[in-house]
Order: sequence, then C-alpha cells, then structure tokens
Amino acid sequence: MKSVSNKFLVSAKGFAAYFFSGKQSVVYYSTSVVRTPYHVVDPSPWPMIMGANLWGVAAMFICWVNEISLDSLYWGIPLFVLTFYSWVRDIINEATFQGFHTEKVQSGLTLGFILFLISELMLFFSFFWAFFHSALSSSVEIGCCWPPVGLECLDWSKVPLHNTALLVASSASITLSHNYLQWGDIWVATATYIATLGLSVMFIKNQYEEYAWSSFSISDGVYGSCFFMLTGLHGLHVIGGTCGLLFCFVRMMLLQFSSEHHVALTLAIWYWHFVDIVWLGLFFIIYIWGS
Repeated sequence: MKSVSNKFLVSAKGFAAYFFSGKQSVVYYSTSVVRTPYHVVDPSPWPMIMGANLWGVAAMFICWVNEISLDSLYWGIPLFVLTFYSWVRDIINEATFQGFHTEKVQSGLTLGFILFLISELMLFFSFFWAFFHSALSSSVEIGCCWPPVGLECLDWSKVPLHNTALLVASSASITLSHNYLQWGDIWVATATYIATLGLSVMFIKNQYEEYAWSSFSISDGVYGSCFFMLTGLHGLHVIGGTCGLLFCFVRMMLLQFSSEHHVALTLAIWYWHFVDIVWLGLFFIIYIWGS
C-alpha cells in the first residue's frame, strides 16, 4: 500500500474566521490516519497474463491428447514460468520486505488455504466414490466381481508399502524441521528439511517405476481408470508439494523466514500432510481392500 499523506480538515473556527473576519486565512488541523490491517493490493498485470498462459497450457494438453502438432504452442511454457516467477516475486516483496502481510492478512491467507484443501479433498472423494461404486456393485461386463476378471493387481506389500513408509517418514521429518525452526535451530531444521525432499523424490521415482511395471493401463476398464486417476492425481499433488517445499527451502536459506513469521512454510507443510493422509487412504482402500 502506498504511503498515505496526512489529511487536513478545516475547523469551524477557521471557516468562521474566513467569512466573518475578512481575513483571507484558513486554519488547518492535521489528523493522524489509522492504517487498515488489510492489504489493498496495487494493480497488477499478472492475473490477466496468467489466465492467457493457462489457456495455452490447456490447448497444449488438448493437442497432446489428440495427437495434434503443438509446435506453435510451446511459447506458453516459458511465458507461464516467467509470469509465475514475477507474481511470486511481487508477493514475496509485499510480505517480507514491505511488511504488508499483517496478522489479519495472514489469517485470511490461512483460511483461504484451508478452503483450498477442502476443495482438493472433495476432488479425491469423487474418485473414491467411483471406485467404491464399481467395487461394491460390480456389473456383468466385468464379471460381477472385483477386481475384474483377468486383471492382475499390484502387490501391496512391495512398492506401495515402501512408498507408504517414505511418505510417513517425510511427514515426520518435515514436522521435526518445522519444530526446530520455531526453536531457532536453523542447522537441524535444514538437515531434516533436506531429508524430507530426498524422501519425496524417492517416492516419485518409485511411483514412476510402479507404472512402468504395471500389467494394466488406464484403458483397462473401470479398475484401470480409477486406479490411475487416483494414484496419478495423487502423484501430481506429490510433485506439486515437493515444488512448494523446495521453494520454501530456498527462502529459508535466504533467511526470509524467522521463528515467528513463516506462513508460507506452514501452509506448504499442511499441504504435505494432506498429501500423506490421502496416500494412506489410497494404500488401504485401493491397494489392500480393492485388490
């Protein structure tokens, strides 16, 4: 918010003196301005540019799915990255260097992020609903049984169990890193943070190898569709959560977080715990009960 100059008011005495005493003078009184706890954002071009970039990304995805040449759409990727960087840079400047993120603003950001997590939960719930509907009321077309006839499910005690251990360990390590940051021990917080990033990369690697070894694909009936939609969507969330943690790690190394003020890191940790909880549901429902 731009600095607001002091406002001046004409007093009743000055008004009377101007009209009745014949002296062409006005008495001004300075009043203090109470600053609002909310952040009134300056006009920004990034929302409009980001909307155009997302349209380009959607067009690229549609062309890729329909095997259409997309040579003329590659411009959307660098423009998207540049817009994202510029927007985030402005937000960091407003929060860290200009002090516009007051307690009221932080409360609003936290509430908005909670609503975002609820919407994400509803998204996963819709696919879980489809899985339960097909499993509990199997149709004749799939042999009236679940899993469908002729489909070999993945063994839950191998890669899925390993991935579960990785995510649970990463959730514990990022919580430990957060606690050490609050206690002011930056070195231990950094070490446990790096361990979390390593565990997340191992999970992504294992998930990719599981897809490569799978004997069925997303086109193999309702089981394949539900399996790859749920695990693939979760994998995208893991990649997004890893990017968020990596972004916060860079900011922590630049000393932009303190033991009291680190809202972005807190929200990233919440997101990672959400991803962990969703995976536990996937592990017990899809891999164990559903197979």
